[in-house]
Amino acid sequence: METEKTIAMEREHIMQSYSRFNIVIKKGKGCYVFDSEGKEYLDLIAGIACTTLGHGNQDVTKAICSQAGNLIHACNLYYTEEQAELAKLLSDISGLKKCFFCNSGTEANEAAIKLAKKITGKHEFIACKNSFHGRTHGSLSATWKEAFRKPFEPLLEGFSFVDYGNAEAMKKAIGNGTAAAILEPIQGEAGIKVPKDNYLAEVREICTKKGVLMIIDEVQTGNGRTGKFFAYQHSNIMPDIVTSAKGLANGVPIGVCMSNHEFLKGEHASTFGGNSLACSAALATIKQILKKNLMKNASDTGKYFMESLKKLNGVKEVRGKGLMIGADIDGNAKEIAIKLLEKGLLVNNAGESTLRFLPPITIGKKDIDKAIKIMESVLHA
Repeated sequence: METEKTIAMEREHIMQSYSRFNIVIKKGKGCYVFDSEGKEYLDLIAGIACTTLGHGNQDVTKAICSQAGNLIHACNLYYTEEQAELAKLLSDISGLKKCFFCNSGTEANEAAIKLAKKITGKHEFIACKNSFHGRTHGSLSATWKEAFRKPFEPLLEGFSFVDYGNAEAMKKAIGNGTAAAILEPIQGEAGIKVPKDNYLAEVREICTKKGVLMIIDEVQTGNGRTGKFFAYQHSNIMPDIVTSAKGLANGVPIGVCMSNHEFLKGEHASTFGGNSLACSAALATIKQILKKNLMKNASDTGKYFMESLKKLNGVKEVRGKGLMIGADIDGNAKEIAIKLLEKGLLVNNAGESTLRFLPPITIGKKDIDKAIKIMESVLHA
């Protein structure tokens, strides 16, 4: 199907809630995707941190095909081996004993909010300014950006916001009715905002002393991206609830809410949550991350990428951890992203002046060098 025909069909039949770049992605391989005209692009956004291992990964593809031929979905009225095995593996990695599976990050955060209410019997939450936790009703209530919130107000009551990175502000905001603090280890949608090293540890201590739960949203930061499997592990803390999704199954939809607390029968549910296909893809993804030591690659290659970005004229500041990187630039980031796309490089903007980089954590220095050359040709033009 021709590019123009696909775009016209999309605009006629799909709700226009997305601002899309004007290309039609046809296939992908490794760190590259190809459009319907056959043009190659180096993909440094990875489906917004979803294709952790790159496109067309052989082990994940084999797991998906094998599972699809055996059992895709049986529903949660029955036990399945894949779901049980994945829960055990995530428990071993996270240190949290129980999992609730769903299909996305926003669903995982909805589950976290419900679980915190159930555990504490309270309904107030402290979130952070510039946060992003999803777009469904509960997770949107914990999301800061007014443009996302305004059309759907009133949202859930009881959510207040404090400055990100300021543990003392979090301490002052906690009251008798506070169920939990919910925060990201690194704020992704805000432009890759990295707090000081001891921030999460300080918030953990405050929550413990105040008898408040700590919810860590690892939807974008998790699955090896920052150099640890979960970013909170850099701080040597144990949250009460952790959510994950995006790159957990290399692009197959899955989400999880993890805790030492749990829902009882009938208290929460998801029809497709933990289906055998998604769980098999997640198992294959996680096992590769661990077996091939891809967290070290994310850390080492991320440092190399950040140092290379800092040398570019037109780049004012570089922030990040592992392969979750933001670069503040001179000029409009969306316009620069379009120019980079025309040159065969996929990135996206997170704010007016920040380019966001979330490549597959399998990426090597050769492709980083290629990306830097393309950026140099655009920023120095």
